[in-house]
Amino acid sequence: MSDLSSILWLIPALPLAAAILITFLGPWLRERSHWLCILAALASCALSVVVLVDIAHDNPVIHTYYTWFKVATVDVGFTLRADALTAFMLVTVTFISSLIAIYASGYMHGDPGYARFFAEVSLFIFFMTGLVMADNFLLLYTFWEGVGLCSYLLIGFWFQKPAAAAAARKAFLVTRLGDIGLLIGILLIWVGFHADGDVTKSLFALDYQTVFEQARLQNNPGLLFVVCMFLFCGAVGKSAQFPLHVWLPDAMEGPTPVSALIHAATMVTAGVYLVARCTPLFVLAPEAQLVVACIGGFTALLAALIALTQNDLKRVLAYSTISQLGYMFLALGSATRTNIDLPDALVTVAVVAAMFHLFTHAFFKALLFLAAGSVMHSMGNVIDMRRFGGLRYALRTTHWTFLCGAGALAGVPLLAGFWSKDDILSATFGASRAGHPHSGIYLILLIVGLLTAGLTAFYTFRAYFMTFWGELRTPHEAGEHVHDSPWVMLVPLMILSVGALFAGYVNAEPLLPGWLAEYLERAPSLQPLAEHGEVLTAASRALVMSTSIALALGGVGLAWFLYVLRPGYSARIAAAVPRLYQLSLNKFYIDELYDFFIVQPLVGLAIFARIFDLNVVDGLVDLVGQIPRFLGILFRPIQNGLTQFYALAMALGLAVFLIALVWRLAW
Repeated sequence: MSDLSSILWLIPALPLAAAILITFLGPWLRERSHWLCILAALASCALSVVVLVDIAHDNPVIHTYYTWFKVATVDVGFTLRADALTAFMLVTVTFISSLIAIYASGYMHGDPGYARFFAEVSLFIFFMTGLVMADNFLLLYTFWEGVGLCSYLLIGFWFQKPAAAAAARKAFLVTRLGDIGLLIGILLIWVGFHADGDVTKSLFALDYQTVFEQARLQNNPGLLFVVCMFLFCGAVGKSAQFPLHVWLPDAMEGPTPVSALIHAATMVTAGVYLVARCTPLFVLAPEAQLVVACIGGFTALLAALIALTQNDLKRVLAYSTISQLGYMFLALGSATRTNIDLPDALVTVAVVAAMFHLFTHAFFKALLFLAAGSVMHSMGNVIDMRRFGGLRYALRTTHWTFLCGAGALAGVPLLAGFWSKDDILSATFGASRAGHPHSGIYLILLIVGLLTAGLTAFYTFRAYFMTFWGELRTPHEAGEHVHDSPWVMLVPLMILSVGALFAGYVNAEPLLPGWLAEYLERAPSLQPLAEHGEVLTAASRALVMSTSIALALGGVGLAWFLYVLRPGYSARIAAAVPRLYQLSLNKFYIDELYDFFIVQPLVGLAIFARIFDLNVVDGLVDLVGQIPRFLGILFRPIQNGLTQFYALAMALGLAVFLIALVWRLAW
């Protein structure tokens, strides 16, 4: 058994060291800069596997490497933790990031900013691993903001393109709205919870265990609801949930490896991780969980409806990410308790379902984005599906790997996404039957989840058939000889396709929680809540599973009919319902509504403030500045340079002084 405290710090430190070295050595390393990034990511992944194995046989490890600062009697330290939830996230993040870095070495070949790209990717991995390993809310927030910074840098990597620069600003500003909520939530925890129930000790350590224990002891539903809502606000921003989802589709302006990195296992999953980590708080606030479930379910359906009509392959996948993240929050919001004082098996089952889907989604979504990048690479950077087709003949390896990812995303039986999606739907079904006062709402959310499953299968295979079926068509940007991507890009696709096919079997037992459930229950965040038992009967589980299978296969079949057998029917359907089609195509005009009600009023306010500043504030400042000049004009005549005038003035002054002195002495 290794001493984890001695190696734990290396997991984030190695990518940080790679980022620093690439930054300073980039001009000399040039096209070899990727080696430092890849080696650091692989080493972090290997150490994460060591942590994963050790935690399975030992207790969680918490180690303070140094004290950051001290407030009153509270020490805030750079403390890292390793428990089951941490280890699971670390392996997912570092493994997927390593494959994306290898792929990027081929995709970004020849780019002028090659070294800068890998420095930023390494920094991204550092902040994400640090976020996962943080043991207190303040350290988590520090890394949280670092992830936001790196997303800004990577989305705007090609900053010379106005669209990329605008997308980076949009991502940065929109996610900041959520981050403000997270910060307020942390501050409320700091001053709202009281050590040992003593209100005179209103400041205490922000480490997770202390916070969770004090929340349980105080059991203040009003404060807990507010705190959970502010924490969830941060998750909504980072994980692109409604109404802060608008930044993620525009993030496609960055390089494709960046899209895969952000969408698969890093930035957007941070919100899911945060809510899962804070489960002990959320289970004490059932109304907050209901809000989480409703936002997740609504976002899943909304994004799926938008993805139905998009023609940019990467944007289809972007809205798919938003939808799948909504599924994860639907599961986390379904982690309800029938009795606030007793453990409930549904809590653990729902949280495990969300983390399970996060795990499988990391594989098939990274695969789909990288496969889309392979298509884009071969098509001369064209990604509009209307401009190419029949690529299964020219891009054979890319075609088969994309098909594996599409099947997993669509929930095709026995593939990775099928198992994790089914667990989420079962958890939601369990919440609808748990005797909860909001069980009727959870039943509606279950219907929404099932409908979204059918839509997901349809839009996923719509993209697949439009790209790879039909006659071979390529844009003129692709040149005359279209060929598959180089092997450095194809090998990561092959590895990820294996994960898309088989990753679901880590928790695929249909009736009882599998290995993953038993492993994650070791996390302190879930230990007090863990209780083995069936949430649903075998018949209920079979009903949910059979319904989701029927919807998934129905969606695939409908896509086959409309885009392979009768390719003209889709245009006729769109023409028959033009308003609905335009709503979906234009993303329900949410961006336009934000622009009209928020952006333009703020622009108008900024213009007014500028005019007021230049003409009123600056005018007043200039007026004050003119006062000394005016006084100078008044006194200028007495400074005429004539000696006799100065002598006369001195004599007059002396006379006035003597008269005043005599007058005073006389009286």
